[in-house]
Amino acid sequence: MPVSAPPRKSELSESVRLSDRSGPTTTPPLAFAAVILANVALAFGPLLVRMAYTGPVASAFWRITLAAPVLVLVTLLGSARPRMPGRGQAGLWALLLIGGIAFAGDLGAWHIGIRQTTMANATLFGNSATFIFPLYGFLVARAWPSRMQGIALILAAVGAGLLMGRSYQVDPRHLVGDLLCVLAGVLYAFYFILMSRVRVAMPPVPALAWSTLASIVPLFVFAVVLGERVWPDQWSPLILLALGSQIIGQGLMIYALGLLSPLVVGLALLVQPMVATAIGWIVYGETLALPDLAGVAMVAVALVLVRRGSSKAVAKPDDRDDERSL
Repeated sequence: MPVSAPPRKSELSESVRLSDRSGPTTTPPLAFAAVILANVALAFGPLLVRMAYTGPVASAFWRITLAAPVLVLVTLLGSARPRMPGRGQAGLWALLLIGGIAFAGDLGAWHIGIRQTTMANATLFGNSATFIFPLYGFLVARAWPSRMQGIALILAAVGAGLLMGRSYQVDPRHLVGDLLCVLAGVLYAFYFILMSRVRVAMPPVPALAWSTLASIVPLFVFAVVLGERVWPDQWSPLILLALGSQIIGQGLMIYALGLLSPLVVGLALLVQPMVATAIGWIVYGETLALPDLAGVAMVAVALVLVRRGSSKAVAKPDDRDDERSL
């Protein structure tokens, strides 16, 4: 795809305004597959965080720091040769900077919460963006759901309750960890909102690269202030975390953000507790009861319905171009 000059400030503001008003009107198959694969990769994150030989925030710092050079190199050597935002695009720079800081806060809060509560609670609360991001789509971006998508949302809510409700534990010892995971979910939804705006004017890889760079310093400061052990004895879990969660998981997620509605992205996050349930069964020998299987089935049906609910819409030309620019 040929390189075009960076949009002027007025053009960026207008494109963001139009994006907020209407949102993506279709669900491209490649983007839908990308958001599903993204959440499968991200579901292994909590396991790798617990395996890391550093503090929880320090593991987030290494996830970002190890991934950043790869993302920047791909950005600079990519066939499209995307440019950095120009000096006149202060709004785009601000979105990238704030998005990176929000993502740093999300990772820091969630990684601490993972070690202070149960895996089930961390997965449940950490993915509260499942319903926060679609709410943004409904109320702010005016991306109202179709009847079929509304049914999918209800099915997903019931399925998530069945999937996580049985294993949720109300315990005062987990209160701090639970609250940190809730905070992480809110910050994750805020990050999605900012990056969906960035994706109006920037391809996925550079968008992820620059926002990733913006997360490095905050996470390092958080880890040092908390007195965590930063330098690990073993690198394998951290390398896998950077590759699977940041490069593959977030890379596919940021790509999908430019093409899918907030509702589709939000419901796709429920793939993570589905995979987490499978991990618990395979790795830890956790038994699956009927509510677990019913929850998985309902979430799977919801994903099929939300995909079909938007498949009849006509794809916009810029969406098709964006898929080719991956």
